[in-house]
Amino acid sequence: MGTVEVSRPYYLCPHCHAGQFPADIELDIENTEFSPAVRRMQAVVGQEAAFDHVRQQMKLLAGLEVTAKSVERTAETIGGDIAQGEQEEMQRAMQLHLPVILAEPVPILYIQMDGTGIPVVKKETVGRQGKTEGRPAHTREVKFGCAFTQTRWDKEGYPICDPDSTTYTGVDKYAASA
Repeated sequence: MGTVEVSRPYYLCPHCHAGQFPADIELDIENTEFSPAVRRMQAVVGQEAAFDHVRQQMKLLAGLEVTAKSVERTAETIGGDIAQGEQEEMQRAMQLHLPVILAEPVPILYIQMDGTGIPVVKKETVGRQGKTEGRPAHTREVKFGCAFTQTRWDKEGYPICDPDSTTYTGVDKYAASA
């Protein structure tokens, strides 16, 4: 803990006279006087307390002399980076990457749904009337659904589900019983 002196090579372009410290990029200290660990400390403590208090804590706990303004700048920069990352993550989550359809459109899509009663524990039927008057319910209704494409029929004229169609079968466990 404390101050560290870093020696690194400096390169100067003979044509444009622009200089650079390539090691600064590798060490993540480019355009800053603080290491990544010190910046993390400033940001973490800076979000919890007044910047001058953080300055005092850095001196007490890490033996580092920092200004309240540097704590403020670091905390706000890292906080901004975190907020931007969260926004990018939300934008990625909201993007719908739908599959590209490479086949001919299917003229018929069936969606089937049915319901049935399933036995449940007593607490699931409290206050619900059963099928017999005056008796409590012993089941809850569950809905089942299926979506499939169909391009063929059997000999009796009933649709035949395409074996390669995308099928989704879902259950609505929250459907109310009748």
